[in-house]
Amino acid sequence: MNALRELTADQQVALLFVAVFGLLALATAAVVFWGLRHEEEEAGERVQRLQRDLGALWTGALIFWLAWASGAVGATLLFAALSFLALREFVTLVATRRGDHRSLILAFFVVLPLQYLIVAQRRFELFTVFIPVYAFLALPVAAALAGDPQRFLARNAEVQWGVMVCVYGLSHAPALLLLDFPGHAGRGAFLVFFLVAVAAAAQLAQEAASRWLRRRPVVRRIDRSFSWRAWLLGTLAGGTVGALLYWSTPFQPPQALGLGCIAGGAGTLGALVMQALKKDAGVRYWGNRSSVTGAVGLLDRVAPLCFAAPVFFHSVRWYFDIS
Repeated sequence: MNALRELTADQQVALLFVAVFGLLALATAAVVFWGLRHEEEEAGERVQRLQRDLGALWTGALIFWLAWASGAVGATLLFAALSFLALREFVTLVATRRGDHRSLILAFFVVLPLQYLIVAQRRFELFTVFIPVYAFLALPVAAALAGDPQRFLARNAEVQWGVMVCVYGLSHAPALLLLDFPGHAGRGAFLVFFLVAVAAAAQLAQEAASRWLRRRPVVRRIDRSFSWRAWLLGTLAGGTVGALLYWSTPFQPPQALGLGCIAGGAGTLGALVMQALKKDAGVRYWGNRSSVTGAVGLLDRVAPLCFAAPVFFHSVRWYFDIS
């Protein structure tokens, strides 16, 4: 630990990536080997599920690495591009009309870039209210000017919700890189890693617990595997991983445990909300190409992060009183 503390912040982050990608490579090799040895149908479904989970982890790790390697400006642009793709994927699954074109143009080409521009300037007070206040009022105005009253409220709610999840929620991830903790300059990447790690751990633990425990689903029509016991175990798993990673953050172990539980619990509930949206759209997963053209499964991978990031960001700012 003394040797690690003597390294610079960039060297510590680089070493972290070596460990993360090494563990993911070992896990991927183990899953491939297991799939070769078990060819029965039930085992094949488990292997496919594990491969999807590993794919999500690889995606998160690569995004995290690119965000760190490209610096604060590059990370902001990278997450802006992800928000654009996620919002595009969301729009392909909701019913829109010609009258929505103005509000969609406003969402994609005005609201989204302005949100990330505000993030890059570290204007966090405006950043937290720009979309929930100004964008939410401007989007229905743009739709009303199109003169189409059919399903006006439902259509605007869909666009607003897509902007809230895909732009507002995801934009909090690069904002973590810009938080200024006294004595921890240049270590914002560890906060992003902390968030991604606890959200992924909570989601994987919740899914595993839902398969191993006796199921008592609370939302049968949305997800028959979701139960409060599984959610609680997933939340505790996220908190445990957070406590183990306290050394990489400005947090003390109890603080890391609490923040890990908050972020992990929010992320798993976000995945449940996205499951409800998929049920409403009539698809099994966002990347179901046979059902929807243009969906590539990105939302499946970033859904927990879209919910966990804003909750984690504002919890950290409130608790540590960071301006």
